[in-house]
This record gives sequence, structure tokens and C-alpha cells, in this order.
Amino acid sequence: MPKSHIENVDLILNGKAQGDVMGYLMLNGRMDAGAKRPWINDNGKSFITVYIGGDPKKATSYRNVPINANATLRRDEWKYLDDAVLRVAETRLNGVQDLIDNNLTYNLGNGMGTTVLETHDIGDVGDASLSMDGISRGENSRPNYEFNYLPIPIIHFDYEINTRVLTVSRNMGNAIDTTMAERSARKCAEKLESMLFTDTSYKFGGGTIYSYVNHPKRNTGTFTAWNSSAATAAGMVADVLSMKQASINAHYYGPWMLYIPTAYETVIDADYDATTPGTTIRERIMKIANIKGIKVIDTLPADTMILVCMNTDVVSLVRGMAIQNVQWKSEGDMINNFKVMTIQVPQIRADQDGHSGIVHYHAA
Repeated sequence: MPKSHIENVDLILNGKAQGDVMGYLMLNGRMDAGAKRPWINDNGKSFITVYIGGDPKKATSYRNVPINANATLRRDEWKYLDDAVLRVAETRLNGVQDLIDNNLTYNLGNGMGTTVLETHDIGDVGDASLSMDGISRGENSRPNYEFNYLPIPIIHFDYEINTRVLTVSRNMGNAIDTTMAERSARKCAEKLESMLFTDTSYKFGGGTIYSYVNHPKRNTGTFTAWNSSAATAAGMVADVLSMKQASINAHYYGPWMLYIPTAYETVIDADYDATTPGTTIRERIMKIANIKGIKVIDTLPADTMILVCMNTDVVSLVRGMAIQNVQWKSEGDMINNFKVMTIQVPQIRADQDGHSGIVHYHAA
């Protein structure tokens, strides 16, 4: 398969670029992705927009810097590409979007300059003392710290815009074609989503990125496949209650999100039973206390269900750079190479006693 059809992850190690995209971003020592987004003003001069600090949503946090290189795209053409990328990202990140919506995020100060995030957890330090005078010395145990490492890769996908095609488009007064930008963004979004729901892991720098279905401390169990002839509505509710109890047994008390595979979507929309017409299985499950929602995940393996306690000590989304486009040239000035890229990594955690707020059931 051609390189432009494969999403990748790249890193920087000891100040040296590992992979093509990092090589471009490290050019001349620059670590700002804005340096690879040159644009042309109305007078034909080339600029880049650099973040100088402050609120990223405010225009005053950026400065336009003139450059001595030829840019290809006008500022409004960059906007067309960026809008196409954001439209796709917002519609594809289902599980990741849940983390964002529930404020389960951690923002890196310098995502481009961070290859591994170091975190630690603390062991139990014993019980408080009970006395009438408060003078007698209580237990003074020292907490046990354990360090954990999370790789911070870049997710990216390549596409091209031919200079001649771009010129013809302008001469005809047409907007820039955003088809490849949308396709590239979709691939990056699917890769990020799969980092939560598929049985893959990524190792670097002494750490591992795990998913909901392969974290070594997750709670596991079995159930009867919901789309099988042996499944019943009451049994489905019992399955969710069993998953909830497994989370409670691990000392995680909700709220919870339930994730199910695509094949179960129409199953849970059926009536719960003949005596309660108009009440679906989905509605009955949602009556279980502290179940926040039920989401269908296309990338979730068949006959697999995940219950996630939506707390920061269970899972968070480490964010280093929002999804965006960058550019460079090749083949002279005839080919304009683009990457849709983002730095976002799910971090799934457990305490030192091996307790986890992730419950993973698969069909027996």
C-alpha cells in the first residue's frame, strides 16, 4: 500500500527526529507546527502564523511572521482545508469525545517537545487515628510512589495537492478541493478512536499505550452475545448490572459509559417485553443508576462490551496538539505535500493494588 495511504506515528528522541514528519517540524530547530503552514497575503508575500502564548482561542495569542520562502496556499484556502478536517474529526471521535465532554483531559504545555509523559500513583498510607485528646501519635506511614510512563506519539496521514490542479481551480474561481483533507482527517480520527477500543498497544520510552480491551488491570467477564438466539432482554440488563458490580467491587462507583459493538445497536432498540410496549431495552438499561449513556462503537471487536467509570483516575485524554494540516514541497514546486496530524493519547490508569475502573466483557 502506498505511503500516502497509511497513518503513522512519529517521535522525537534526545532532540533527534524519528520519522519523516518530525524531520520536517524540527527543520532549523523549530518546534511549532505553524512553521509548516505558510500562506500568501493579497500582495503575494509569504507568512507563517506562530503561537506566542495566552488563550489559544484568541487571535491576540498569535503573530504573523514574514518568511523568505514561497507559500502555496492563500489564507482562506487553509481555512477550507482546516474546516474540512475539523468536520470529520468532530463526527468520528465517539469514545474520545466522551473524554472531552466529561473533562477527562490533560493538556501538555509543549506537545511537540514531549515524547514521554511521566506520572505517578501513590499507595495507601494507612488509617487515621481516633483519640479523645488528639495528642497521642498516630500512624505515620510513608506513601509508596510508583512512576509510570506514557508515550506521546504523533498521529498523521499524508496527502498531496498538485500545483497545476490548484492553479486551474483558482483560474476557474472554484474553492480548493478538500476531499483528500477530509479523507486524511478521517484516517487520523479512526486511528485515535482505535487506540481506545481495539486490541493494539504502542510501546516507547519504557511506557505503553493501552486500550480499554487490553489494559492488564481491567476487570473481565463473560456474557451471552446479545444478538444470539439465547439472549433475552432481562439477561441483557443483568449483564450490565454485573459489569456495574465489578466496577463497584474495584472501588469505582460511577458514573459509567457503556460501549457496545455495531451489531448490538438494533438489538437494544427492540421492545423490552410484551407487557411494556414502547419501552426499549436501551431505555431499560438507561434506568440503571449512574449509567450516563450507551454508545455504539464501530471499531469495538464483535461481541465485546466495555463499561468505563468516567473519572480522571480511570482514564484521560492527553492532548498535545489539536488535529490540523501542515505542508511542505517536493518535486520542485509541482507537488505540495500535506499531513493531517494530531498529538492526542488516551491514558488508562489503575491504582497500586491493581484496581481499575474499566470493565471488559466478551461473549462466552
